[in-house]
Amino acid sequence: MTQTRRAFLQTGIGLGVGLSALGKLGLSAAVAQESGDLTIAYNVNLPSWDPTTGPSAVNPTIQGIYQSVFDQFILQKPDLTFDAGLLTEWGWNEDKTQVFMVVREGVTWHDGSPFSAEDVVFSLERAAKPETGSPMQFVWSKIGNFTIEGNRITGDVIEYDPTIFKWMSFLTGYVLPKAYYEEVGPEGFEAAPIGTGPYKVDRFERNAYLRLVANPDYWGGAPAFETVTIKFVTDAASRVAEVESGNSLVTLEIPYEEYDRLVEKEGLTGEAHPVSDIGMIFLNDIDVMLDKNVRLAAHHAIDKQLIIDRLLRGYGVPLATLETPEYAAYDPSITFEHDPEKAKELLAASGYSTDNPVRFTIQTTRGFKPKDYEMIQAIVGMWRKVGIEAEIEVYEIAKHYELRAADQLAPAAFYNWGNSVGDPTTSTGFAMFGPSPHSVWDSEDLVAKIAPLWAEQDEEKRIQGWKDVSRYIAEECYVIPLLQYVQPIVHDAGISVVPHASGALLPALMTPA
Repeated sequence: MTQTRRAFLQTGIGLGVGLSALGKLGLSAAVAQESGDLTIAYNVNLPSWDPTTGPSAVNPTIQGIYQSVFDQFILQKPDLTFDAGLLTEWGWNEDKTQVFMVVREGVTWHDGSPFSAEDVVFSLERAAKPETGSPMQFVWSKIGNFTIEGNRITGDVIEYDPTIFKWMSFLTGYVLPKAYYEEVGPEGFEAAPIGTGPYKVDRFERNAYLRLVANPDYWGGAPAFETVTIKFVTDAASRVAEVESGNSLVTLEIPYEEYDRLVEKEGLTGEAHPVSDIGMIFLNDIDVMLDKNVRLAAHHAIDKQLIIDRLLRGYGVPLATLETPEYAAYDPSITFEHDPEKAKELLAASGYSTDNPVRFTIQTTRGFKPKDYEMIQAIVGMWRKVGIEAEIEVYEIAKHYELRAADQLAPAAFYNWGNSVGDPTTSTGFAMFGPSPHSVWDSEDLVAKIAPLWAEQDEEKRIQGWKDVSRYIAEECYVIPLLQYVQPIVHDAGISVVPHASGALLPALMTPA
């Protein structure tokens, strides 16, 4: 079974388990259909209600919650293709010195006030200001000097960015209400957020749960469930218990052996598809990681396929770069072999051995992604065999963002990188470009190779440039890519769930089966 899964994934087709339970619907699902209530056990807390500022804004897992309340400039469908959102048209002029956007008409905010082009300009200008605190300020600041004529906006290209419209459906690409935000301020907005999305915030208990109610006036059509309760359940075993008991009808990111067990139970089913997330180990350019031999040895010692087979039950695709097969700059010719003997030779060249091991700390989450902690345990065991002693430090995902933004991660730190737009700037680029707030590797050689690619207008040359950068990163081992994730979602058979390749779990895409 494992071999079949792996072979299927490696074809690029993807794995869709989708096992249907043929028995009677569970009582909870029947009640949900009758009452219009849906309960989801979610794997992460929601630290902030502003989807455009602070560390939460770049947490891919939270985006499903944000997209339930707020709309993005441009919609991204479950297969990651782009569609009209609050913008119905967009593009550049012929010489790419200006951008234009056409704003959707007839949309209202959750408080009943009309949505307009002014809200779009306000959101773009606010995100572009350094003092606002947007992690993507350096993206949004590349367009400006907007003018509005009816529902059409034009703006100047201050610095050309080939991905600017892709960002409008990605992290921080949300539209906020100008008049309401200016009236209540940041604290008032945090206390009572409103958007134009399919759901309105009804009640929010930090670290406990979120209750949403359907927006009957949603421009895309009212969602199927009248109310949605999202429980914040960060422990994977507890999420399993939630869905198995029927206390929650949907959950995600559980251990794969539990996924396989649960989808065989009467009344439960599931989806398991490759998503745009990459499991990786950040290497910080501090301490022993400044030694290339140590970096290379750490990478050569890891048997990625064994981890996928043993811990993830075949659900995963091993990677050698921060590009998955679906990404625009994926290059299958870039490989990195598992070779523990080579790892020992490299360590010996720097004076290390199993008797005199190199030592450092590796940070990881526990239960945020399936088997995240267990994967790091396995890797630490593989390292020990070649002469690396790593101490594991466990933290919450919010702490990772805080430390990464401050460039204070340990020499090694496990993370899952999301790149739903599939562009190399939003994977290899932001993860590895020193000046980026999302990177912790700051060497000048890499900065010099990446910097020219940000504004490259020749698309073929741009993509090849990123492939060349990925090869250089692999040769220098400035990061350790591990695998492309397959996201497990388990739900009651009475609920129809549409998986999103970004990994976002969207209640608005759920309906009674």
